[in-house]
Amino acid sequence: MDCPATRVLVLIVLQCSLVPALHAQDWRDIRRGWEIPSETYADQPYVVRTDDGAWLCILTTGAGREGSQGQHVVSLRSIDRGRTWSKPVDVEPADGPEASYAVLLKVPGGRIYAFYNHNTDNLRQVKADNPPYRDGWCTRVDTQGYYVFKYTDDHGRTWSRKRYPIPVREFEIDRENPYGGKVRFFWNVGKPFAHEGAAYVPLHKVGGFGRNFITRSEGVLLRSPNILTEADPERITWETLPDGDIGLRSPPGGGPIAEEQSFCVLSEGSFACVYRTTDGHPACSYSRDGGHTWSTPQYMRYADGRRIKHPRAANFIWRCHNGRYLYWFDNHGGRSYDDRNPAWLCGGIEADSPEGRVLQWSQPEIVLYDDDTYVRMSYPDLIEEDGRYFLTETQKDIARVHPIDAGLLKGLWQQFDNRTVATEGLALDLSGDGGSMPNRVPAPSLPAFTTMGAGQADHRTKDLRSGFGVDLCVTFEALSPGQVLLDSRTESGRGLCLQTTSRGTVEIVLNDGRSESRWDCDPGCLKAGRAQHIVVNVDGGPKIITFVGDGKLCDGGESRQFGWGRFSPNLRDVNGDKTLRIAPSLAGRIHHLRLYNRPLRTSEAVGNYRAMQGGMNE
Repeated sequence: MDCPATRVLVLIVLQCSLVPALHAQDWRDIRRGWEIPSETYADQPYVVRTDDGAWLCILTTGAGREGSQGQHVVSLRSIDRGRTWSKPVDVEPADGPEASYAVLLKVPGGRIYAFYNHNTDNLRQVKADNPPYRDGWCTRVDTQGYYVFKYTDDHGRTWSRKRYPIPVREFEIDRENPYGGKVRFFWNVGKPFAHEGAAYVPLHKVGGFGRNFITRSEGVLLRSPNILTEADPERITWETLPDGDIGLRSPPGGGPIAEEQSFCVLSEGSFACVYRTTDGHPACSYSRDGGHTWSTPQYMRYADGRRIKHPRAANFIWRCHNGRYLYWFDNHGGRSYDDRNPAWLCGGIEADSPEGRVLQWSQPEIVLYDDDTYVRMSYPDLIEEDGRYFLTETQKDIARVHPIDAGLLKGLWQQFDNRTVATEGLALDLSGDGGSMPNRVPAPSLPAFTTMGAGQADHRTKDLRSGFGVDLCVTFEALSPGQVLLDSRTESGRGLCLQTTSRGTVEIVLNDGRSESRWDCDPGCLKAGRAQHIVVNVDGGPKIITFVGDGKLCDGGESRQFGWGRFSPNLRDVNGDKTLRIAPSLAGRIHHLRLYNRPLRTSEAVGNYRAMQGGMNE
């Protein structure tokens, strides 16, 4: 297949007026968010909208770190969509037993319930593996006890004095813990939901504590048939689902960790659930009978069939008011708690299957990041109000609210049908067939990544958070290394280069004369003998390079943990020679080339690919 072209179009934009204005702000940067007050530790900032129009946030907090004595649950109100918050109100006091990991449920009458772990017996240690716990005792006691609730009838200003324990049915994992189930290990991060007059509250059962803290886990649902209408909390009833003795576990052949289940209800009433494992992929399952039974768990996949990659971190799904879905995850194949930065979103749509409705997931976009790559953001919530979208997240010591660009979400949802070429920021557009592609053109001026900060006596760096994108259609006759597709480098190496490697990949080289960064597509992404579409995005917000090959974002596949790579935050620019050399040493030909003076979104890269496909099929 060749890229069709019946004419040659050369558009070279050198005018500075089309280069984005210098700026240092990016809405995806979490430090631009609005902070939710906490004592020091801050976890699970979940929000519901009260009947008096406020946002009510529940938060697990404390003066120490996660799991420290004094950890407790508070609530806060906001009447300006998360910009400012009222003084925290104790749901449980800091001087009582540990109270942790609260979630909220609002019922039709306006009452709001808070569900959370409570160390009611005030145990100060629990049995654990030795090693790593000396003498076989773990002194972290926030992941056991009783699952309880309190409620508020005044929109979170005060909470019931009494707490009410929920009877949770014993499972095999409980009987096999060191106490034979007499002490229960568990916690929850999943948000409650309602369906057909009943409410459902997730719970993550734990089998034991040892290396990496939790050594075994699975998910269940607590179902109440009457909490939505019953005013007397003593008369609220519960059952534990699924039926039988085993909860939601990892897929067959997977590891012992299956936790932090997140649920949503599909349009025809099926329940969809996603959760984390330590297998390098998230798991998913569907229930067609209200949570009583579940499909055999599988690893999640994109709509194109590839497995989604995700470490041991929270991954959440939400059904939006428009009937579409969003999925939060971390997009790499790690197996630990690390690397939760940046956070990514996929857009989801429903599709039919022989078993019922299922979710199909788009290629992902970066939604939030922090400049410090060790910062780990997680435990998000999604709030929709008047057509606007907001996310909460926490680094465990700072929780924040973030307005989200609705255009990014719209792009995710439209990705399945997008066949439009992106034109905003187009700085160079070359197309032609056969030998019509020029081999030398004036090099467009690309935005600088950093500059000298004006008005600063020490001339400190100003991060411009800019970037650029490369879009091309190419046919390789062979994938031998050292073929140069694009080159604007000077004799000293300053500029950019796109070339093949010994791994059978294409890499981009970025050099400002002071430092050099490079990253390549996934091995196996390229095929010789046919036309391929490649987009390289150099995103100066999170300082990340991504490759999109034939409409698929490179995620590392089986060959590496990360499909995306970071470039130096000290890189100044990649403007090199005044001439851009095109295919100076390519065994093959470039059919189409576009340069953008901004990074494309993944959804735009997919749209460009689909537009190319449409032309091919005409």
